[in-house]
Amino acid sequence: MVVLLGIAFLAGVITAVSPCVLPVLPIVLAGGASGGRRRPYAIVAGLVTMFVVSILFAAYILRKLGLPEDLLRNVSIALLFAIAVTLLVPQAGLLVERVLAPFSRRRSSDLGGGFLLGCALGFAFVPCGGPILAYVSAQSASVNFGFRPVALAIAYGLGASVVLLAIAVGGQRVAKPLRARVMQLRAALGVVVAAAALALVFHADTKLQTALPNWTNFLQEHTENTAYARGKLYKTRAPVRTSKAGLPDYGPAPSLASDGRWFNSPPLTMQKLRGKVVLIDFWTYSCINCLRTLPQLEAWDAHYRKDGLVIVGVHTPEFAFEHVASNVSGAIKRLGVRYPVVQDNDYKIWNAYSNQYWPAEYLIDRSGRVRHTHFGEGEYGQTEKLIRKLLGVDRGSMTRVHDQTPTGLLTPESYVGYSRAQRFVGDQVQVGVPATYHVPSTLPLHDLAFGGPWTVLDERAVSGAGAQLRVHFQASKAYLVLGGHGSVQVLLDGRAQRTVRVDGDRLYTLVDSSQIHDALLELRFTPGISAYAFTFG
Repeated sequence: MVVLLGIAFLAGVITAVSPCVLPVLPIVLAGGASGGRRRPYAIVAGLVTMFVVSILFAAYILRKLGLPEDLLRNVSIALLFAIAVTLLVPQAGLLVERVLAPFSRRRSSDLGGGFLLGCALGFAFVPCGGPILAYVSAQSASVNFGFRPVALAIAYGLGASVVLLAIAVGGQRVAKPLRARVMQLRAALGVVVAAAALALVFHADTKLQTALPNWTNFLQEHTENTAYARGKLYKTRAPVRTSKAGLPDYGPAPSLASDGRWFNSPPLTMQKLRGKVVLIDFWTYSCINCLRTLPQLEAWDAHYRKDGLVIVGVHTPEFAFEHVASNVSGAIKRLGVRYPVVQDNDYKIWNAYSNQYWPAEYLIDRSGRVRHTHFGEGEYGQTEKLIRKLLGVDRGSMTRVHDQTPTGLLTPESYVGYSRAQRFVGDQVQVGVPATYHVPSTLPLHDLAFGGPWTVLDERAVSGAGAQLRVHFQASKAYLVLGGHGSVQVLLDGRAQRTVRVDGDRLYTLVDSSQIHDALLELRFTPGISAYAFTFG
């Protein structure tokens, strides 16, 4: 644990020297330069405090209250504007100082105002998340966490604070010779804070972070992104022992406890399933890799249920619409899934298994111990042989289902929302606001581009009238997760192929061919359709 805390601290230091810190740098510099000796320390204390609180509790609380998840960011921007006013208007500054005097022992102290400024920055500060931050965010999703994620969050925040404190103190020292012209200095710093807050309003922070190369990738790969750190974070299971039959034993199966709804079955527990061979399948209904696995799972369910096999589908959502019970229920009926499925919206079962993949299979013996794991598609024959061994079935033939796992070099999965967007070319993406894009004349292999009016959001992009989306792909099949109602015209190298009718949130097939294409896929949207993620096969 001590080593992991050290890695979290270093990860925070690396974040504070990465492009992620650039949007808050002007405010840290200006804030440190505009007050007394202790003001930089108050600013950084407020920033770290609110940053840790926000990543541990804020998202959960906002979801429970039904409030938008960007509320705190908007409040922090409003606070920054208010602080700029106190710098630009001396009378307003005096009024705020009186209100904040209780924060310190001396009425003229800068601790109160500095801490308030730091708090505003703490909610606006959005670092480039690595494994440490991802782990803390996942653990805090249900607020049922213990000491470890809290300690890691604090260590991460302290690492970032060391660098930011040095910047704030440096800004104060640079400004020291200018104290004779204090009013002009306060006004100039007020303009800097106001300009930085205005930049945050128009998401210039995100644009700046994505436009610049991340010069800290090398450092991150050798600290928090190492196999050692990931293994410690996610407690990768190693076999406890190996049976006489040569089958590994990974220990007792974790709980199936979840607050979500059960489909095709009353709620199940590992205690109730004792005496059965259980296959846990983590999936989500818009994941093409999961959908290609389903025919095999359904065949095993039909073939081996009478022998004591129970398949439990754990539906852990990736996108917001996959949290909706009616959507999951509709997908289960549409896909013909007959085995039990539990909705794992809060990632309780996912975290209990320390899972990281869609799809993922965990095979459990009759005594409730995990005996085999497999991540991703394929290797169905090996898994079925192990199912038969645990069931004690040596009669009859194995199931025969065509293995749909793609082979060869394919265009990778590609997200359309800005939070995970990659390989987009053409005009700079405008985040969260309607904008019109121009399609470039050529697209490199695997790259994508917007055309026409789009509103690009966190996990999706919403089409306007005449919106287009192009991708240069290599695959025989192309899929896109879509939502809303309308139609999408599909063209391949400029030739019309089909029109896809969009009538809900799910995965849609765009291209379904028996041969590999190296082609330009062009999509033309009616207004109001949400595009989430491409997958290829």
